[in-house]
Amino acid sequence: MPKLACVAGEPSGDLLAAPVLSALNQIPDMSGLEVYGIGGPRMQAEGMRSDWPMETLSVRGYVEAIRQLPAILKLRRELIANLLNEGRPDVYLGIDAPDFNLGVELQLRKAGIPTLHLVSPSIWAWRGGRITKIAQAVERMLCIFPFETEIYERAGIAATYVGHPLASDIPPEPNTALARERIAQILKIAPVDLSGKVIAVLPGSRGSEIEQIAPIFFDTMKLLADRLHGEKLQFLIPVATPRLREPLENLLLRVKEVNPHIQIHLMDGEADAILEASDVVLIASGTATLQAALWKKPMVISYKVPWLTAQIMKRQAYMPYVGLPNILCGEFVVPELLQDDATPEKLANAVLNWLNNPVKVSELKARFAQMHETLRRPTGLLVAQAVVQTMHDHQLRKNA
Repeated sequence: MPKLACVAGEPSGDLLAAPVLSALNQIPDMSGLEVYGIGGPRMQAEGMRSDWPMETLSVRGYVEAIRQLPAILKLRRELIANLLNEGRPDVYLGIDAPDFNLGVELQLRKAGIPTLHLVSPSIWAWRGGRITKIAQAVERMLCIFPFETEIYERAGIAATYVGHPLASDIPPEPNTALARERIAQILKIAPVDLSGKVIAVLPGSRGSEIEQIAPIFFDTMKLLADRLHGEKLQFLIPVATPRLREPLENLLLRVKEVNPHIQIHLMDGEADAILEASDVVLIASGTATLQAALWKKPMVISYKVPWLTAQIMKRQAYMPYVGLPNILCGEFVVPELLQDDATPEKLANAVLNWLNNPVKVSELKARFAQMHETLRRPTGLLVAQAVVQTMHDHQLRKNA
């Protein structure tokens, strides 16, 4: 029975890996495949056994990681020990989470276990020195952006462009009206209530993000409601995980005390429906910015981390932008308001600028349509094929 061990460290990795497991389930050679390691609900729904909680790895930034470091190191030691002994797989697939996965991959590859890594670390944006460790740890890098393979090939590392699965999951043309009907049904409100301006607000999927940026986003919503007083205005917020609902509800209550009429709706999940239904998006930097771009939505990207984390990241950055839409376009196509610039006043002004410039919005949508076409590949199948090919190649080497 073939065995695949894989580790996803956060919800975005869970989202990326689920189509891979689905594709593997359809390949005859993989009949009876055993998949185990660390994964989220989407991967588990495809038959994976998650032996450790993914939440342990879901941290962002140096300061936050230091707090969680003892638990992370303990988990990694247990995982490596398991995979080198009774849980030894035919292939290890690391999904993103490079600070965790590269250390695992290095030990497994030394022990003769082939390693694949899905999602290149952002060596083109910062910490390019990691490519030396990648060469030692990873047998093949599976790249989700087209420009990355050349970087690896120059370094003598096998790499395959597999596209981004979100580009296949999200249709080329959003149906905003239909998405608003769906949301109205979920919220049990009249569809006409969503006939005005709809602003999607995505403050992040981690507790540290809710702590740092969500209060600023709620103050921004209050300011926008004041400035657009008299217009139909709805704010939609997807709650990424159940544990984030309470802090978001507390922030909502605080805003309601000042403006009891503000229309802010917290929805469990439903990020794609909310993005599709929106006119403009206020969003924390991360994978969700690519989702918003694929839904062809104008956005304002923001982020705020502790001062020390910001200083370390700033010194190691190679690019002037952090948002994926700007990185992929190679220029500031959407505004980024980070750290001290992440103020309610500046964020509100940037959101209003999109609402007041339909020509600029149309130009951006055309740019995002080109990006979508470039990223659209059968990602799950391509990664699954790489896993199967690696298993076969490794078996041939063993039998030689």
